[in-house]
Amino acid sequence: MDFFKFDTEVWSKLVEMLAFDASSPMTLTSGFFLFAFLIFGLGYMAVRNNRAMRTLYVVAVSLYFYYKISGLYLLLMLFVAISDYLIGGRIVKRRAAGRGARGWVALSMLFNVGILAYFKAGGLFEEAVNNIFGSGTLNFGEIIVPAGVSFFVFQSISYVIDLSRGVISPVKHFTDYLFLLSFFPKVFLGPLVRNKEFIPQIERETVVVTREDQGRAVVLIATGMVKYAVIAKAIDALLLIPAMAGDFGESGVVMLVALYGFGIRLYCDFSGYSDIAIGIALVMGYRLPPNFDAPYKSATITEFWRRWHMSLSTWLRDYVYISLGGNRKGRFRTYLNLSATMFVCALWHKVNLPYVVWGVAQGLGLALHKLWLERVPGAKVSAEQMKWYWRIPASLFLFHFITLTWTMLCCDDWAGVSLIFGRIFGNFAFMDIVPLMHSAGFGLVMVLIGYALHFLPKRWNDVAHRWVTRSGFVGQLVIMVVAIWLVMQCQLMLAGDGGGLPVYAAF
Repeated sequence: MDFFKFDTEVWSKLVEMLAFDASSPMTLTSGFFLFAFLIFGLGYMAVRNNRAMRTLYVVAVSLYFYYKISGLYLLLMLFVAISDYLIGGRIVKRRAAGRGARGWVALSMLFNVGILAYFKAGGLFEEAVNNIFGSGTLNFGEIIVPAGVSFFVFQSISYVIDLSRGVISPVKHFTDYLFLLSFFPKVFLGPLVRNKEFIPQIERETVVVTREDQGRAVVLIATGMVKYAVIAKAIDALLLIPAMAGDFGESGVVMLVALYGFGIRLYCDFSGYSDIAIGIALVMGYRLPPNFDAPYKSATITEFWRRWHMSLSTWLRDYVYISLGGNRKGRFRTYLNLSATMFVCALWHKVNLPYVVWGVAQGLGLALHKLWLERVPGAKVSAEQMKWYWRIPASLFLFHFITLTWTMLCCDDWAGVSLIFGRIFGNFAFMDIVPLMHSAGFGLVMVLIGYALHFLPKRWNDVAHRWVTRSGFVGQLVIMVVAIWLVMQCQLMLAGDGGGLPVYAAF
């Protein structure tokens, strides 16, 4: 029957929709993903209690979703997976024979660090060589950083190191390792998972999702979508972009308010995306670690880095700081190791002067705070341990230290950093806030809403989880529909698509 025949135009549109589009990569809030995840969920319900089928199904869908995010860079992920799976097998055999495996670990580091170095610093290296030896000596062409490359490479590095330390047993099948690296909720922007906690979840025969898990997942997904695709994107479009372009004038007040906005935009963008990922994994029966814990409530820089991007902070501690010697080799080495760890953190984000300065500032801050704890009687690590008259000034000082250092992350070169600081410290007039309120009123309102939600008492989250759990399927469906509607309205207002890529996708 002709009814079942598709013409060429229909087929081409279908292929175009299913193929990777470099101008519009998939995100967890895009219309394509929401529809595809609904279809995926129907199949997942049928195979979730069959370990082999579940693993193959999730891996296949995860690889396809990564293709929709990064195109043929999927092959790079497969290379990392194959090489480190085979290297891991050699490490296990050598350890079983009572022999060292440093050579195999070094080979893995060569592959993985080489990949990161090429994509993160290849352009800078090419420029330096051409400046020394003449233009055209090196020509890498345009280097496009694959989405999530830092996350799946760091995950693979941790697996190899854990095997060499004897912390974990190897995965049973190659598909299990592909699952570990490519699991679609976390492949793009994490959170990074501990192998000893996540591999047992992959190897379970069945998965269980309780009513409490479902309620918590709905809260995480809905609030994450609002934070990521509404608050963060509105602040970016209505305040940050025009402020940095000079549309609101050259006052230092505009720059300072923009930095306040950038801080909450960065938090809502990344924590919102993380919440969506954690919620999606939870509704599938997998538990990912929390990635943020109200970091702006911190009163010390040590506490801040225990609350901000927690999975990366933990990874850096376990695989960089401890590998360098941690605090086991004397006070000076401890301070040096802290600084080196934050330097690596900066290079992980981006290789340029502003990021290096940002990393050095964070490392020095951590080292000085450790010295403060050692030398000052009664010094505390966290806000909860402090009296209110110490907590308030300490929190304000830390907030402004973090806010001012965010300048390094929102500029591609030192000229931009100098421009912002020059306006703040050389052209500051407080009353310039009045015209800014008229020009960017809605953007400022979103900044206030973002900070208000961030500083809500933690117990309110527990109340929300219990209420959503008790609301049942219909109530949870209504919450998700409202959240999706808000995202769609924001997209229409800002002329966006799927909420746009997360800001951390550029790091």
